Amino acid sequence: MNAIKDAIKSGKTVVGTAGSPSVDVSLLADAGFDFVLFDTQHSAWEIKQLQPPIQAMRGKQTAPVVRVAANEAHQICFALDAGARGVIIPMVNTRAEAEAAVRACRYYPDGNRSNAGVRGEWGEFKTYRDYMDAVNKELLIVPMIETNQALGNLDAIASVPGVDVLLIGPSDLSIELGVPLDYACDTYQRALDKIAAAAAKHGIAAGMYFIPLGMDPNFFVQKGFKFFTMPWGPWAQAGIRNALAEIKR
Repeated sequence: MNAIKDAIKSGKTVVGTAGSPSVDVSLLADAGFDFVLFDTQHSAWEIKQLQPPIQAMRGKQTAPVVRVAANEAHQICFALDAGARGVIIPMVNTRAEAEAAVRACRYYPDGNRSNAGVRGEWGEFKTYRDYMDAVNKELLIVPMIETNQALGNLDAIASVPGVDVLLIGPSDLSIELGVPLDYACDTYQRALDKIAAAAAKHGIAAGMYFIPLGMDPNFFVQKGFKFFTMPWGPWAQAGIRNALAEIKR
């Protein structure tokens, strides 16, 4: 029902890429990515502009995932009503904040998400209650770990029922650690190890919002990070160049 969540549960490495209303996301959805990520925190796009590109992904196994701008119930509701199969919530620092995010994602009695009819692709159901129960179970919920406060509350956040991934915000975390954008230094790497260990302890995944430029994704996979995005542009350019090189011109 939600292939990305099934893949995470099975221990597979899940790789996504960034999409937007200005990109033909149907091409990205057919390219083999596990998810396409729509960002509304650090972009000019607003959540209510995402429905057309998310609708363009209907029928694709690739999941639409939205990062909301803040841990606010109405923003999470907008993302889900647009058809997101996963929600990333920034700056989650405490158990209470993680619990609030989960409640905003889920219908009653598991949460307080407002009902707006069937939204997104979740299958066919005999009753509306069956639909709501399926969404509550299958939706991917991803809090971001970006601060020293969050590092001190890893077990409390990771143990919240419904949390699927502890997702690092690489830039903000490095700044909080006093090593701005120094992703290879020992201080930063020790924090990554702590996050990966907490996720493994609670049977959930560890992830990174992006792989820092010039670093090998497999380095992070070996450390236990199995959810991240990669930029599609360089791969597309390389593919085009390789295809053109095979043509006698």
